[in-house]
Amino acid sequence: MIPAAFDYHRPGTLDEAVKLLSSYGDQGKVLSGGMSLLPSLKLRLGSYAHLVDIGRIPGLDYIKEEGGFLRIGALTRQSTLERSDLIRTKYPILADAVSLIADPLVRNRGTLGGNIANGDPGNDQPAIALAVGATLVARGPKGERSIAANQFYKGLYETALARNEILTEIRIPLPAARSGGAYAKLKRKTGDFAVAAAAVQLTLNAKGAVDRAGIALTNAALTPVEASDAAKFLIGKMPDDKTIAEAAKLAAAKSAPGADRRGSVEYKKDMARVMVTRALRKAVQRAGGK
Repeated sequence: MIPAAFDYHRPGTLDEAVKLLSSYGDQGKVLSGGMSLLPSLKLRLGSYAHLVDIGRIPGLDYIKEEGGFLRIGALTRQSTLERSDLIRTKYPILADAVSLIADPLVRNRGTLGGNIANGDPGNDQPAIALAVGATLVARGPKGERSIAANQFYKGLYETALARNEILTEIRIPLPAARSGGAYAKLKRKTGDFAVAAAAVQLTLNAKGAVDRAGIALTNAALTPVEASDAAKFLIGKMPDDKTIAEAAKLAAAKSAPGADRRGSVEYKKDMARVMVTRALRKAVQRAGGK
């Protein structure tokens, strides 16, 4: 299908982009990599009179550690994350996920900011943002503001971003010693969304017990799901098979998937349990546990 007609704008600066979005209100939409937006426009699942392409605004494509955070510019492409030695060596939860996102063609165009800001519960990186306790930085007419990832998702394709705000940076706290993360995903084929997927980030204390944990689920409800009960259950416990199994059960209980061609509700909830189990085991191993 062909999208409805729209005007295309390519601002050269963030300030210019924010002004355009402020002028057009509900009829304006940010275009980043376009890997989610353009298909939805072609299918007439949505339409906007004005697309504001931020893809060539300088200074929004970077990966660096600074000020106690891993800071990633919102225009950083998935393929850039995939090739990053820093991501592979210190942030394996991101490395796990990026190679499972769609296919190489999509990863060459898709951006981290677009994946997170789109509000699609089937996207992989929102759950990671929840698990690692990320902060999302947005720019609007009143300047810059920071939003905790667990306050960002409000509903299906609905986020805390105002219409005239642009996500500019993702900040992830630098991992403490004896930290490990992992992302586990079940999908039918390359390019498909997850049947179930889980993100886990944890830190072990000197005795090997869990000191900090974050768990989140992908495609398990109308928003990414933060499994806070499961994470709290882990604190202070040794991450043995029994503890991991109970935490995975608690996390899966938070899911509320819908039935579709990928499986029934019961199947998806059980696969969420399985994915949390796998991610927890790998995260513990990466943190130096047994």
